[in-house]
Amino acid sequence: MGEHYYSKNPQVSSAPKQWKTEIRNKVFAFTTDAGVFSKSGLDEGSKLLAETFKEPAVGGDLLEIGCGYGPIALSVASDFPDRTVHMVDVNERALSLSKMNAQNNQLQNVMIYESNGVEQVQQSEFAAILTNPPIRAGKQTVFSFYKGAYEKLASGGELWVVIQKKQGAPSTIAYLKELFGNVETAAKRKGYFILVAKKD
Repeated sequence: MGEHYYSKNPQVSSAPKQWKTEIRNKVFAFTTDAGVFSKSGLDEGSKLLAETFKEPAVGGDLLEIGCGYGPIALSVASDFPDRTVHMVDVNERALSLSKMNAQNNQLQNVMIYESNGVEQVQQSEFAAILTNPPIRAGKQTVFSFYKGAYEKLASGGELWVVIQKKQGAPSTIAYLKELFGNVETAAKRKGYFILVAKKD
């Protein structure tokens, strides 16, 4: 498999970019770089997931698996300052950018650290977990994200996923239904599905 944004240490030369975008009715300033997902601007799927997400009914922290440079988790952290948002990724360059972007947007209710899926996530009982999964890493990796999320959710906690129909939305829906016993489509736009599965 060639190198891509799911690599731990991208070898592609650094070429930082700065830009601003509106998410959840707030303007955020982001620095992105080569070797991270959607470096040129906020992708449609991430924007839809960030803007569709609703605060869970259960108390507790939130987690984003595969945070990239941070747009989903940071916009959620900004809207829910009483929640701590954990942000994990396998890509070290993405984690550095997330830390920089959290600082530049004055967000302190975040914890940013390396983890392949939830493997290095010590905490459990999250109120909600969000992911725009790394489709290019393959179905086995993506499904391991879902299974790990299920294990890390509190009772009543929710997994929020964005996925395109052409990238395997039907198989994701089937797997989440098998895993959680339920799955709902919270939003659809431009071929993207926002799926929500709730842990009993």
